[in-house]
Amino acid sequence: MRADPFIAELRDRGLLTTEQATAITADERTRPFSLHYEIRTLLYLGITLLSGGLGVLIYEHLDQIGHGVVVAVVALLMTACFAYAARHRQSFSWTLVPGSSLLADYLLLLGCLLFLVLEGYLQAQYELFGTRYGLALALPAVLFFLLAYRFDHRGVLSMAITALAAWVGLNTQPLAVFENNFLTGSVSRAAIALGALLLLVGWLSETRHRKAHFAYTYILLGGNLLLGAATAALFNEVLNPKALLVLLILAVSAGLFWYGRRAHSHLFLLLGAAYGYVAFTYGLGWLLSEFGLDVVFSLGLYYFVASTAAAVWFLTHLKRLAGTDAHEQGL
Repeated sequence: MRADPFIAELRDRGLLTTEQATAITADERTRPFSLHYEIRTLLYLGITLLSGGLGVLIYEHLDQIGHGVVVAVVALLMTACFAYAARHRQSFSWTLVPGSSLLADYLLLLGCLLFLVLEGYLQAQYELFGTRYGLALALPAVLFFLLAYRFDHRGVLSMAITALAAWVGLNTQPLAVFENNFLTGSVSRAAIALGALLLLVGWLSETRHRKAHFAYTYILLGGNLLLGAATAALFNEVLNPKALLVLLILAVSAGLFWYGRRAHSHLFLLLGAAYGYVAFTYGLGWLLSEFGLDVVFSLGLYYFVASTAAAVWFLTHLKRLAGTDAHEQGL
């Protein structure tokens, strides 16, 4: 969008002098255009295409290449990625470390992906870990946590949390993957406990000033894990009592809503409102069902009308609730 028409209009109204309009026009025409997001998108796309292309190439020519060559090539690429990232690393600090090289950040991410590829290939071809599947998941979790903190990388931190969640689920219900029965009481309890632990770590990170910028990732993933597991367990009736689950979801949703206002984050406000609405609606319907079908239908109709109006009000006042207007203006 060109700024010339707006500058001309302001000049015609007498809000800008000719000299000011000329200076603003010259600044608009000579100001550098940022390619930050375009470059990040290309790097993401490049990593994805490289990983996928290598996988297809290896799959189609495995007989000619040989397993040893595949392992060696992936290991060399992984080592090169980690070496480049280590060469451009900054000194460790518990505060936010300014990145010196955007390429180093993405190569670190690619190195972690190649580590997973190498580990999976060795397990599938040579059964490196045997039946110790927990060890195969614990190893990348530990490695990724160390790399995330050493290189101050939130993308690697997300991978570490994902690996940790997979390890907890596998150790809680070892045969769930093979029985295609993921949602059980033990898995739900483990997911809720891990989500609570991640929320606690995120809160401690921020209050103790130990990688406080990691708190966003911990709270986002932990909150989603806890609330998602509790909501799924509520609807599938794998955990009891229901009232306790409803209260837990409402309490955590309120906490996310509070954190969203404090951090000026629309995402946390939406998560807290969405999960809280589902839990409150479920609990209200469960209570009303005790009084008979007629009561549920009559009161439920008024409730959904009122909740729809409340949702519209919430979305239209989202920026005000998050405080982003005042935050952007520096108030």
